[in-house]
Amino acid sequence: MPAAGNTTFLGVETSVTGRRWTSALDLRGEGQALAMSQKLGLPDIVARVLAARGVEAQAAERFLDPKLRHEMPDPSVLTDMEAAAQRLADAVTRREKVAIFGDYDVDGAASSALLWRFLAHYGLDPVVHIPDRITEGYGPNVQAIDDLAAGGAQLLVTVDCGTSSFDTAEHARSLGLDVVVLDHHQVGTEIPTVAALVNPNRQDDLSGLGYLAAAGVVFMTLVATQRVLRSRPGVPRPPLDLMKLLDLVALATICDVVPLKGLNRALVVQGLAVMRRQDNAGLRALCRVARLSGPVRSGHLGFLLGPRINAGGRIGDAALGSRLLCLEDEVAADAIAAQLDALNAERQAMEVRMLAEADAAVGAEIGSGEGPPVLVTASSDWHPGIVGLIAARLKERYRRPAFAIAFDASGKGSGSGRSVSGIDLGRIVRAAVEAGVIEKGGGHAMAAGLTVRRERLGDLRAHLEAAAREDFAAARASDALKIDGAVSAAGLTLPLYEMLERAGPFGSAHETPVLAIARHTVLDARIVGNGHVAARLKGEDGATMRAIAFKAAGSELGELLQSSQGRPLHVAGSVSADHFRGEQEVSFRISDAAVATFV
Repeated sequence: MPAAGNTTFLGVETSVTGRRWTSALDLRGEGQALAMSQKLGLPDIVARVLAARGVEAQAAERFLDPKLRHEMPDPSVLTDMEAAAQRLADAVTRREKVAIFGDYDVDGAASSALLWRFLAHYGLDPVVHIPDRITEGYGPNVQAIDDLAAGGAQLLVTVDCGTSSFDTAEHARSLGLDVVVLDHHQVGTEIPTVAALVNPNRQDDLSGLGYLAAAGVVFMTLVATQRVLRSRPGVPRPPLDLMKLLDLVALATICDVVPLKGLNRALVVQGLAVMRRQDNAGLRALCRVARLSGPVRSGHLGFLLGPRINAGGRIGDAALGSRLLCLEDEVAADAIAAQLDALNAERQAMEVRMLAEADAAVGAEIGSGEGPPVLVTASSDWHPGIVGLIAARLKERYRRPAFAIAFDASGKGSGSGRSVSGIDLGRIVRAAVEAGVIEKGGGHAMAAGLTVRRERLGDLRAHLEAAAREDFAAARASDALKIDGAVSAAGLTLPLYEMLERAGPFGSAHETPVLAIARHTVLDARIVGNGHVAARLKGEDGATMRAIAFKAAGSELGELLQSSQGRPLHVAGSVSADHFRGEQEVSFRISDAAVATFV
């Protein structure tokens, strides 16, 4: 295997997508991989994957079997946690009316359901409010707070939002509501005046848990609250088994694309085990409508379950997702899951149209040149609930940050952006707010949202280009496809797939292994489904494999696969498993390819 550095992998200097292939391992990593393979009896490719992700040989065994008790610190390490736990415990013992205000994405829905289930277990009747993305926007708003107060709420808990809600927090206090904020978004130097604000990204928080999703913060808060309740006499219910709620935490953690390291990884691994028991009626119903076969895996959460929950917040009733995750009634769960499935199909059709328009605009702008460091596309005909998906697709296709903006009739644009490693989009957007270029905006390094007037669109483009130019140049210079190792069609077996799964779950900051298949002949390649290219490849030993390049029809990758029948190619991608009629079969997801020129 070639080592990381200037040596190319399989001699690929420029692939069909314009990238150089290099090894994910340097010389030290090669040594770590060899030590792991020998010490633990791991397949070479699995050891290489672990070593490439910074796992030391002495830590590999524990890494492959993560336990929550090893990774989760005392919740009190989070600033304001004790105040939040005491106030929630007070709500339980006083039997107060609690209002939960969540975000309209999966993390917000799961976080709301987590807190609702906890309070309901202790006999409370909490109300959940998820704002409409279009009419209310992100975060607490005055009208919603007025309605919740009029409904008798005494405590307002915001989940996955609220950190920057200064005016609304003050308004809630003026109505006699205490406010507890459980969030994970980036924080400025000032915070609102509330009873407690638990956010590991507070500047005065030293927990080191800034990578948690909001659901992870909520889970830790429930652990702390239940500890307080155990110390109080007269609590009417026995403690809740909080481990049973980890399916919701895993769902949110995967779908919010937060780093899968440390505590997050343990939450997901154990949450997936809970999810496979199918205890949550809402998740059971969602699995049925998504036609999920076989055991639930992390990829199913991000690609099958999450998009359906998000569909309600994007183009329908934003509260459907949280409502579904709170349900115990099978019939009601099936009804909501069917609604979400239909909305998701509608969302997919809208996304196809919008992406074609955005892609055409970007192609015209870039032409044969390098193009801007940050792509900005906009239209008055786009649905604001889908712009984030368009930005993500453009980011993947053009390997640079991208924004998609939907303008309404008044000229106000709602935009969403996605970034690449090395370019902090949240920082750039916050600077645009401070400079007066946009009305509001925020986010984190890899994703951000903003509101901009149509007449300031040119100013926004100029700001983004100036702010990202140097980081983009550095990111481009190091833009290579890092290959974890090489396998063959004969080596793509179910046991290998299962061992690679143990090294997961994979996602942000723990990337899916990229494997290379060297010099395999294309037997056939054709367009299938919604723009995918399916292929059969044969190795020099005669073994064959099924492969697919998702969304590749019309792309350079898709064209190369379709025009290479009978020719050898190097292909790179990831291994997956499909379930069909009760049988599990390994397949390969192609992400890049190159003509095999060496002998």
